[in-house]
Amino acid sequence: MTTRQRSIPSSTDPPVRSEVVLGVDTHGEVHIAAVMSPLGKMLGTETFPATAAGYRRLLVWARRRGTVRRAGVEGTGTFGAALSRYLLAQQVEVYEVNRPDRSARRLLGKSDPLDAQAAARAVLSGRARARAKSGDGPVHSARILKLAKDSAVKARTQAINQLKAVLVIADPALRERLSRLGNRELFRTCRRLGPDDGEDGESAVAQATHMTLRMLAERIEQLTGQIDELNQRLTQLVEHHAPQLLVPVGIGPDSAVTLLITMGDNPERLNSEASFAALCGVSPIEYSSGRRITRRLNHGGDRQANAALHRIVFTRLRHDPRTQAYFERRTQEGKTRREIIRCLKRYAAREVFNLVRTVPGVPPL
Repeated sequence: MTTRQRSIPSSTDPPVRSEVVLGVDTHGEVHIAAVMSPLGKMLGTETFPATAAGYRRLLVWARRRGTVRRAGVEGTGTFGAALSRYLLAQQVEVYEVNRPDRSARRLLGKSDPLDAQAAARAVLSGRARARAKSGDGPVHSARILKLAKDSAVKARTQAINQLKAVLVIADPALRERLSRLGNRELFRTCRRLGPDDGEDGESAVAQATHMTLRMLAERIEQLTGQIDELNQRLTQLVEHHAPQLLVPVGIGPDSAVTLLITMGDNPERLNSEASFAALCGVSPIEYSSGRRITRRLNHGGDRQANAALHRIVFTRLRHDPRTQAYFERRTQEGKTRREIIRCLKRYAAREVFNLVRTVPGVPPL
């Protein structure tokens, strides 16, 4: 009878390092890191500057306590965006961590080290399952361009409202002359208004009115030029990196960009089309009590992506025969218009996900 001999590790073999979980509470100037063992033991907390050198020091400090494969980071889209990109480049899986709920803060208190520890525990327990966006590709570029566009659209709308508000209190003769014009001609006419050189009080008011209308019209023209340029750049970006999204009916460049931003440069972080639907806020949520079994609208998720799917559905209801036939059939089954639209938004989310994830020959974003 032979006895099984146990293999005795050599003294020259490198020691086996256990895995640890990193949690980070991010701020504008500093990041607070915490390292936790797989059994939930806190191994240490430390503060690092929010700089490139600080990110390197943070990871070196964490790796001294074990192998770092997972990290929970607060604010991966804001204060923690640069740190998330660095950790992903170092082959560390980064998970988005929400702020601790108020009940936990009332019981345990609030401090930056506690928030960092809570981030690590969220990853360790599995509560933090949303992987962070990589933010290092064309989709991140589209996100930055869309921020500029949204800001310009908001500013132009404000300038238009202000121009029309000035017209309401302007001299009756001027108001009557301009009120008949459409927006484009109105702005063009206001840009050509000259100052009134009179010296009495009435002429001073007219001069201020003309100057204000002219400056607002020039501002509107400038913002319109910026919006047109940004729209062109966003359209070119979608046509180059995800042209398959522009093929189906109802998906324009603006909606395509919005949905791509929601998915991120690493769409593989989404495990299924159901997770993408939940991310867009179009997945139904169970809402049952007693014998009543029903579902309710999902009020969470990315509301801009939800609005993009809403625009797609309404465009298809006007122009797509298949969607119109589906609407008629579900109406005959007794479904309400709101319920049918929710179903169509869910189908649209599935279509977008499959186009981005599974189309052969399309380079990954």
